[in-house]
Amino acid sequence: MSVKGDYYQILGVQKSANTDEIKKAYREMALKFHPDRVPAEQKKEAEDKFKGISEAYAVLSDSAKRDLYDRYGHSGIDQKYAQEDIFKGADFSSIFREMGGGYGSGGASIFEDIFGDLGFDVSGSRQSRGSSSRRRGRDLQIALEISLEEAASGTEKTITVPRYETCMSCSGSGAKSGTKRITCPQCKGSGKTVVSNGFFQLAQTCSRCSGEGSTIGTFCPDCRGEGRTKVTKKIKVKIPAGVDNDSQLRVRSEGEAGSSSRGDLYVVIEVRQHNIFQRHDNDIITSVNISLAKAILGGEVEVPALDGKVMMKIPAGTQCGKTFRLQGKGMPDLHSRDIGDELVRVDIEIPTKLTAQQRQLIEDFARLGGENLGSKESFSEKFKKSFRQ
Repeated sequence: MSVKGDYYQILGVQKSANTDEIKKAYREMALKFHPDRVPAEQKKEAEDKFKGISEAYAVLSDSAKRDLYDRYGHSGIDQKYAQEDIFKGADFSSIFREMGGGYGSGGASIFEDIFGDLGFDVSGSRQSRGSSSRRRGRDLQIALEISLEEAASGTEKTITVPRYETCMSCSGSGAKSGTKRITCPQCKGSGKTVVSNGFFQLAQTCSRCSGEGSTIGTFCPDCRGEGRTKVTKKIKVKIPAGVDNDSQLRVRSEGEAGSSSRGDLYVVIEVRQHNIFQRHDNDIITSVNISLAKAILGGEVEVPALDGKVMMKIPAGTQCGKTFRLQGKGMPDLHSRDIGDELVRVDIEIPTKLTAQQRQLIEDFARLGGENLGSKESFSEKFKKSFRQ
């Protein structure tokens, strides 16, 4: 179910549309392309359309997913969410109630007919079908601190993650070894209960077995019926070059164990504050001191860089506070091949102690420039003041 058209165009709304406008557009489109409302020969095409508008609505009705899509398009959504995760949290139930359900024959919802392979009910949540559970494990999130140099070059880290694993004693059933789960008496093994709403019916997850279709007779003593036990796992994570604070890296299937599949692990990057560099987007900023003579006459100065040290040319007559740009010495862009620059601010060191000969030379220099040195204020103090202005 991969619809790569523009989500806004699919629903026929502007990018500035609010939640109510998006919901209204989806309701109208869902009515138009409902597979039960078209001739049999058009059913397959209608199902494809229905999948497309439902995916568009699931993304645009969720503020976090919508922001990600607006910034990075489909690549941002595909990188962070598995196909089934796109629909998590989307409110389809209220829309279908307002529409009158939209259910086909036998009380099966249109969502189960079309999205059955992903295990969704009308609320957009995953649920079991039949007696076997299809619950996905919970996603986990962990913070990882790295240095600015590691963020620039990329690195690999081993992290320790506490999580739930499938219980080895009961193989995840939650039942004591030698015993079996029993069919849920409330839903008769379907994992769902049907609630009538006038002419239409709504399928809901069974409250007694939580959609499992079965209940435990005797609990496993090791996991106490959970089907999972808490463990600590070491996981290697590759950090791509260019990450920044709050960058999220998704490690698939390294979350907690579920009845059908594992959740994902999200690693949130924290870049330590550097003692030399400041980061601004993909540029880095630093400063370097040069002598008064080098500022006047020009020369070269050694400048720290992320990958070592480089020599930077200082032109004659460089003023205090002048900023130079070293191209390609900044941070790589996470989403392209671009590389930022290093901005180097020059500060001039004014000598505080002079020999008699040095003082005489500077006073001669000042007089040659027509400067009156009659003030009691020392020349070095006057020189410092001139650079503060």
